[in-house]
Parts: sequence; C-alpha cells; structure tokens
Amino acid sequence: MFRQYALLVVALLFHASLFAQTKVNISGYVKDGSSGEVLIGATVQSKETNRTVRTNSYGFFSLELDAGESTVLISYVGYQPIEEQINTTTQKRFNFELSPIGREIEEVVISGKKQNKNVTSPQMGAINFTIEEIKNVPVLFGERDILKTIQMLPGVGKGGEGSSNFFVRGGGGDQNLILLDEATVYNASHLLGFFSTFNSDAIKDVELFKGGIPAQYGGRISSVMDIHMIDGNNKKFAGEGGIGLIASRLKLEGPLQKDKSSFMISGRRTYADLFLKASNDKTVNDSKLYFYDLNAKLNYRFNDKNTLYASGYFGKDDLGYGDLFSFDWGNATATVRWNHIFSEKLFSNTSLIYSDFTYNVNVSNENSDFVIASKIENISLKQDFSYYANNKSTWRFGLNALKQKISPASLNAQENSAVNSINIEKRYGVELAAYLSHEWNPTYWLSVLYGIRATDFMVQGPGTFYTFDADGEAISIEKFSGSKVIKHHLNLEPRLSASFILDDKQSIKTSYNRIVQNLHQLTNTTSSLPTDQYVLSSKNIKPQFADQVAAGYFRNFANNTYEFSVESFYKHMGNQIDFRNGADLQANEYLEGELLFGKGRAYGLELYVRKTKGRMSGWVSYTLGKSERQFDQINNGEWFNARQDRTHDISVVGLYKLTDKWNLGANFVYYTGNAITFPSGKYTVDGRTLFYYTERNGYRMPDYHRLDLSATYEPLKENKRFKSSWSFGLYNVYNRKNAYIIDFRENENNANITEAYKIALFGIIPSVTWNFKF
Repeated sequence: MFRQYALLVVALLFHASLFAQTKVNISGYVKDGSSGEVLIGATVQSKETNRTVRTNSYGFFSLELDAGESTVLISYVGYQPIEEQINTTTQKRFNFELSPIGREIEEVVISGKKQNKNVTSPQMGAINFTIEEIKNVPVLFGERDILKTIQMLPGVGKGGEGSSNFFVRGGGGDQNLILLDEATVYNASHLLGFFSTFNSDAIKDVELFKGGIPAQYGGRISSVMDIHMIDGNNKKFAGEGGIGLIASRLKLEGPLQKDKSSFMISGRRTYADLFLKASNDKTVNDSKLYFYDLNAKLNYRFNDKNTLYASGYFGKDDLGYGDLFSFDWGNATATVRWNHIFSEKLFSNTSLIYSDFTYNVNVSNENSDFVIASKIENISLKQDFSYYANNKSTWRFGLNALKQKISPASLNAQENSAVNSINIEKRYGVELAAYLSHEWNPTYWLSVLYGIRATDFMVQGPGTFYTFDADGEAISIEKFSGSKVIKHHLNLEPRLSASFILDDKQSIKTSYNRIVQNLHQLTNTTSSLPTDQYVLSSKNIKPQFADQVAAGYFRNFANNTYEFSVESFYKHMGNQIDFRNGADLQANEYLEGELLFGKGRAYGLELYVRKTKGRMSGWVSYTLGKSERQFDQINNGEWFNARQDRTHDISVVGLYKLTDKWNLGANFVYYTGNAITFPSGKYTVDGRTLFYYTERNGYRMPDYHRLDLSATYEPLKENKRFKSSWSFGLYNVYNRKNAYIIDFRENENNANITEAYKIALFGIIPSVTWNFKF
C-alpha cells in the first residue's frame, strides 16, 4: 500500500516531467573498488551529450541517456576514472567501482568532487571534504580534527583557544546543527573543547552549509554540518589506528558476507589520567581526567533495491578530583536507515534516529553532598524521497517527526547536606516538518535550487507554565497534565539558490533562506560548556528565526588548479535570547523570567583562494564581518556587539609534498579578539569590593594569532599489507601567550588600584603520533 501511495504522489506531482520513449534512465551506486564504500558526490557523465549527475549522500545516481549506444564516464577525486560502454533500450541499474590512485596522485585539498563544481553548482555557502583531504593540516595535540579544520574556512569563526565550538556568519554556537549519520550531536567537544567528538578514523565525508541551506535541513538558523561515518569494508578485513602522546585510537572493519554486508567499529581514549597514578598524593592518585568514544556501523544489502544501515556513537568525558568532585558528560546516538530504490527515478531513505546528551556533577565534602544532573534527548522518524525526473530536474521531498524531551539541571542533595534539593520539571515538545525542493537546470547558464519547509512545533505537557511581567516576575500559573498540546508554533521556511554561469570558469551565485529554531541553548561564553542549559520554544519563548541573503562571484584559473571566490551576506535574526543582569540559570523553575528577547543582525564579506593541485597546495581565507544584537532592556535599547563579533578573521594553510616519504604542513591564524563585558568601575559595600558594569560587550579581548607546523613521514612499503607513518607537530610555534581569560584583581601594593591580568592556556606544544594501517 505504501509503495502504491508513493508512486501515485510522484505521478501527480511530476507528470509534466515525463519524457519521450527515446530517453532511458540508468541508475545505481558508485563505490570504492577496494573497500565497497559508497562514494558521495562522484560524477557520472554521458560523453555523447555531456549530461552530468553526481551521486547523493548514499552513493546513488540516476542519469538520463538516449536509447542505444552510450559511453559513460565515472570519476571521483583520488580515484582512477573509468569509461563504460552501455547499450540501453530499457531502464537499467549499474553499480560502478572505482580504484583508488596510489602515491602518484597530486595532493588535493578540500575540493569539490567535480573539478569545477564550485562554479557550476547552484549551491553556495557549502563546503565538502573528506578526512583524507585534511590529514596533513596541523592541529592541537596532533589529532586530525574536522571541527578545528572548518574553523580555518571563510565565514566560520573560531570558538577560542583549543575550542571545538564555532560560529558561522555571526551566529551563535548553538545555532549550528551538527549531524552524525543524521543524528543530532548536542555537544561536539571532549575535554571542554580541546578535542572534538569526531574520531577522524570513523568519518568518511563532511559537508558544511553556511547559506542557501537545502529544504531537507532545519532546526538551526546559522549552519548545518552533515557528517557521514564510513560504512565498513565489504571486500576484506582491515584496520588502522594511532598511538599519540595523550590519546590512542583503533578502527577495525571488514565483511560479514563479502560484497553484501560489512561492519566498522572504532574507538579512542586519552590516558592523561594514568599519569596521575604516579602521584604520592592519594587524592590526586584517585582523580580522573580522560575521555573515550566509540563509533560502530553495520550494513546489509538485501538486493539491488534494498540496503539496511545501523550506526551508533557513544562518547563520555570523566573529570574528577579524588572523592571531592566529579564531572562527567557525554553524547549517544543511534541511527537505523533503510535505502529503497522504487525505480530508476525514485530513491527512498527511511530513518529512525535517537540522540541524547547528559551531564552529572557530584560534590562531596564536609558540608555538602549533592548531584546536579541534566539530560536532553530526542527520537525522530524521517522519510525522504529523491525523484530524478531527468538530467535537468531533480525533486526532493519528505516528512519528519521529532519528539524532544529536556530534563533541566536539578539538584539532588543527601539528607545531611547543607544545600536543599531542587527538582525542575521536564519539558516536552513535538515537531512535525514537511519539505519540497527542486534542483532545476533549464539552460547551460542557469541552475536553480528552490524549495520550502513547513514546521509545526507543539509545546506539550505535562508541566507547570508561568506568565511573566516585564520585570521577569511570575504573575500567573497554569498546570497541564498528560500530553496535551499547549501551544503551536507554525512556520514556513522558503529557500532559494541560483547560479548564473558566465562560462565554464566563472559564475555568479545568489541565495536566500529562512530557517526556524525551536531548541535554544543558554550560555554566556563563546565556548559551549557541557553545563549550558537548553530550553524549548514555549508559551513565553518564541522560535528563533533568521533570514539570510547572500551573493558571490566564483572563478577558477589554470585548468581548475586555483579557485577563487568572494561572497557577501546579510543575516537578520529574530527572537534572539539573552539574560537579565545577575540572571540565575541553574536549577531555577522561573528560568524563563530571567530571559530577554530581542533581535540580531550580521553581515560581512568572505574571500577564499585555494590551490588544489601540485606538490604545493593550500588556501587563504579572510572574513570581514560584523555581528550585533539589540534588546530593549540592554544598553538602553541600543545595538551592541555579539560575543562572537569579530572584525577580521584570517587563516592561511599550506601543504607541501617534499618527497614521496615526507609531507609538510603549516597554518597561521589571526582574528580580532571577542567582544566582552569588562567592569567600568567599582564600589564597596560592607567592606566588600563590587564591580560596576555599563555597556554590554563594549570591550575586546586581545587579538589572537598563532602558527602551527606539521610533518608526516610515510615509508615506501607499497607491496606490504602493513603500512605505518609518523606525524610530528608543533602547535603555537612562536609560543604566543594568547589570552583565554581576562580577570581583575586589586593591586597588591594599593587596594585602590584595580589591575587586569591574563590567563593563557597554551604555549608551544609538541606532538608525535605513530599511525598504522593493515
């Protein structure tokens, strides 16, 4: 019944796209011939007509050909292209396998899968790369890190020293949607941001959307980061890993049934806590300081039309000081996905997804013995369809149902504790969404991607809901039982991107999108902390929304060896959230009364130049930007700088293939210091010195800059199954003491003088890692 209904919907929507009998569609998958891994964004092209399509995020393609003899060219960066002679008179399915190119390939850096895709694609503000393409970029502690790498791209602001948090085009860190195999990752950092949650060994492909976000994505107003785990090698058993100074990792993969099913499991752990065991102090000896994470994936191909995937992630951080204090937090995700091919034109993906984030703080001393715990979780069901009407027209449409629950931070105290228990009610919400988008290429010089997304967020009981006055005082109360829908938040989100191709080397692109966000993170720092609170849209809290317009010029030089782009954007943000002065955010049942609501704006210019071929490769990115907020109750209603406002942000990355054995890497970053609120004066009350604050975010942290270097040595052992390499790194080469915190204290010699002092986290840090594959 479901199949017949789906085909009927397609027939009604797209009957105008039916073509003459002289056209035939072929479809299938493009895979890595050595591992069976599907290749995302591979190019399939008809040599006779020059019609070109790319595989989707599941490796599937559909190409329209003239009936009869055809030559099809299949290509993907880093793989040997192949030509296939095809004789078609009816719809057919083909699976193509490409062989990886060996050492002779020229180094490629963060590049589109089609060499001039950056020029011809209607999508703007999107960046796609594989882990292999960033393996030599220097990062902190020598760990390959996708979140640290994207912070060196234009329009992406850095969260601070060592932080995995990032800001896209003036938005907040909580306004980025991070997906791992379609599951939301709420806190993407380990060790308070010095590592990201993503073990690079388990990651296949990453795509970041800064603007022109397709209609299938929703829920965050600044960006979408879509990360795919590798499926696992269905040809042979294989493994890889690495041993570093403070962390080690191991990945195993192989077929369960050759060419039909496979598994992948990858783990990583730090062992800084093991050094604490050497201490003679028992409290230090019993302390904890580590994280671990685990990625796993299974897939099974029933036949050419049906494939089932199951993947999951679990990670945890554990910090503690003896028996006195402990703090742990972690993410867990699970995704079950079914790919079904109805026909050569209709592709279906059905996903059941679970995701959660929890943290626990334990304090135990003579006077206090209590636990603070919080949890956020969701479960969702997604149905996505792709309909390939012809080579010039692709439709995507689908539905999504999301059930969300937040358990705010509650305090549970022991009987003899000096503090009292505080239990905060859970909050519930359901979001229903439907979308329709169309990628249309009516002529060679015009490509359009447009669509619309409709959402209904339903605030649900049970719970106690307050109404607040202008001063944040509760003036009325309502109690709801069961799962009663208390309020609907209905929104439409139109999307539009267009590319005007001037020739095969240059184009002009423009985009507009509106996005709505119903999950809100409450934080007052530029680093996303595990203890930050989350709230859902409610009777008092309206959904955030953003309208973004952007335009850009894209140009390639020297046979696509050099790529250049300049993009400008303007973003208006509504229903933004800030706090009253002195707000109490922890274990507060009147939390919504502490919130203020206003608006924001961000605008800027992004320049990007990169070299993608040759022994020397790399890129330079520069962002000139402004991000501001306006609240009636703050700064007398005047606009003020957002915390993440940065005037200048520069990144330079260089990679050089010195010999067949040695690869060198370097990156330099510079950016204007974050906006921050410093005291403007001080006064004394009952012998205590208190600071007086005036303008919100009216001051700046010192400017930040740093140089990192790396070198990778890989012996030539092509004929052996086992391979290894050594990675050496120097973080912060010239030992710059960048400010992590600026604080204030009284001068030791004169209490009337207040002086600022800087706390820096890192100086120069060396790293070495031994990597291996078999």
